[in-house]
Amino acid sequence: MIIRKLNDHETPPLDLLLLADPSRQLVEEYIRRGQTFVCESEERVLGEYVLLPTRPGTVELVNIAVAESEQGKGIGKRLVLHAIATAREQGFQTIEIGTGSTGVTQLALYQKCGFRMTGIDRDFFVRHYDEEIYENGILLRDMVRLSLDL
Repeated sequence: MIIRKLNDHETPPLDLLLLADPSRQLVEEYIRRGQTFVCESEERVLGEYVLLPTRPGTVELVNIAVAESEQGKGIGKRLVLHAIATAREQGFQTIEIGTGSTGVTQLALYQKCGFRMTGIDRDFFVRHYDEEIYENGILLRDMVRLSLDL
């Protein structure tokens, strides 16, 4: 299993990107501006993440997903740790991430990897998505913001 940066001529794994973010428009916008990384095994993409510089010294992990058949195998944690190491190697001082307030599994993962909660963006998903999103049987409204000083 390897994690590598997607080359400019390669097609991003849209199916995985849309697992983490259902807005094709938003996904296409930030993959143009960011760096997409994929986790592969035997030429099969198992997961991905996107790093997007947001402010001087700060990068955001804007999308991270693992194929549904591969979830629960530690790939998500490997991707998050790889994103942290990559951000550090690229000279960023801070890495941020935002996730739905109803994503208990994701919130636990990010905190296990060293992220700390910094705030809540109330009604983020109501303002930015045309259709309602449900996660764990709960209407997703708020985004929890987390960061890690590198």
